[in-house]
Order: sequence, then structure tokens, then C-alpha cells
Amino acid sequence: MDFLDVVVTVVGIGLILLMAADVFQTLLSPHGTGPVCRLIMRALWLLSRRFAGRASTVAAPAAMGAVIGTWALLSIVGWAMVYLPHLPSGFVYAEGVPRRGDLMEALYISMVSLSTVGYGEVVPAGQVLRLVTAAQAVTGFGLLTATVSWILQTYPALSRRRALAHELNLFRQAADQQGLSLLDPAHATVLLEGFARNVAAVSIDLVSFNETYYFHEAHPRESLPATIVYAQKLAAEAQSSLNTDLSFAGRMLYDALDDFAGVLRENFRHSGDTSDAVFQSYEKHHRHRRNPLPEP
Repeated sequence: MDFLDVVVTVVGIGLILLMAADVFQTLLSPHGTGPVCRLIMRALWLLSRRFAGRASTVAAPAAMGAVIGTWALLSIVGWAMVYLPHLPSGFVYAEGVPRRGDLMEALYISMVSLSTVGYGEVVPAGQVLRLVTAAQAVTGFGLLTATVSWILQTYPALSRRRALAHELNLFRQAADQQGLSLLDPAHATVLLEGFARNVAAVSIDLVSFNETYYFHEAHPRESLPATIVYAQKLAAEAQSSLNTDLSFAGRMLYDALDDFAGVLRENFRHSGDTSDAVFQSYEKHHRHRRNPLPEP
């Protein structure tokens, strides 16, 4: 191999490692996503807001598809650049198959190996290349499994967030202007403790699955950005109660909301010295009004 072949091989290995690192950080790391995933998700989110004038319900699903496609492309091109210096002499061609040593041939071999199709008309001749193509087939199967797992992990987190928003809206609608005063203090305490647990779960989901932030609910009733301020109102009302248990539950909810605001501030660049300011920025970015429910 001459110097140019070595450079091509090194670049190819770099692309493969970039793909592997991004998949690892996105799917297996408990804190955040890989740089490629984060860049694509944020770019499509900002583009949808710029051209549609508001957050789009299709931006995040489309971005997930783009991320998966980018992972596949990085893998295909990376392995193709590993094969390219060995074409055509390093491969055995079936009868009637033209011997080619260009990039398109390397891409074809890479795609066939990654998809584990294995037509068999072009196969590696040397032992090392045979191991390399087998390794690519294994990574291709792993990439398919990883992308399916990613999708299956994302939607339960979204369901928890939407359920919290829907519960807050249901209580607001049922309580009308009376708020917690409508309930017995013991029942109100249980309710707020449940809200606090759910807010904490949503905070953990946002840290573990950063991509869920970019999903936008079409209806404000299921939108946490449009309802999270109401949870703050409940926490403030409970903290001013003379009932010890209810006041403590209010502090729990307030602290959970404060942690949630910290996640938004640190991971998604929402500015604001107070939780209320962060939540206003969160709501603004998702283009929902503060009071989404119709007046009775």
C-alpha cells in the first residue's frame, strides 16, 4: 500500500469510529447524545421553526430518520474506503462480473456486506479481508438492532411527558379557579406527590434521551411546555398551606420543577435565573400559549 492508500484507509477507519462513538453515546450513555445526533436534531428543529414559524410535529421524527441514515452512510463510506485500496486485486469476481477498482465498486461491496445480503459475485480473496467483511456484517446487524432499540426507547419517554401534561390539564379543568382548595388536604398531598414523581421522571428522561426534547405535540393539552407553569402555581399554593403534609408536598413539587428547569438550562440552552423564566423560554420555543385550555 502506498501513502495515499494508507490515508484513505485511516480516513475510513475514522468514519467508522465516529459512527460507533455516536451510536454508543446516543443509545448507551446515560447522559446525552452523540455529536452527530445532536447536530442533526437541533439543525432540523431550528429549520422547522425558521420556515414554519413554530415548532413542527414532523421535525423530530424526520431528524431521527436523518440520524439513522447518517449512521448508515458513515458506516458504508467508512468501510468502502477500507476496501478501496484492495480493489480489484484483493477480491475474487464471479464469471461475467467486470473487475473494477473505483469508489462505486467499493461502495457496492460495503453496502452488500453491511446489509448482510451477500450476493457472492464479489468476495474477498485474503484472510484479513474476509474477516473485515464479516466484521462489517456484524456491525450492520448491530446497527439495525440499535436503531430499533432507539425508537422503542424514545416513545415511552414521550408518553410519560405527555401523560404528565394531560394530568395537569385535567386537574386544571376540573378544579377551575379553586385549585387545591377544592380538595381535602390529604388528597391534595397525594396528588402533588404524584406530580413531583412524574416531573422527576420526565427530568431523567430528558437527560437520558435528549432527542425527546425536540418532539412537539400538536395539541397543547398534551404539551408539557404549555402546562408546566400550572404545576408551579400548584406548588406555590401548597407551600403556603398551614397543613404540614400539604406544604411539604408543595416543596417536593417545587424542587422537582427546579431540577427540571436546571436540565432545560444546562442541556438545551434556555436562559433565565429563575425556573419561571426558564419555563417561559421553554414554552416560547415550542410555540404554545400559556393557557391552552378553552374557557368554560
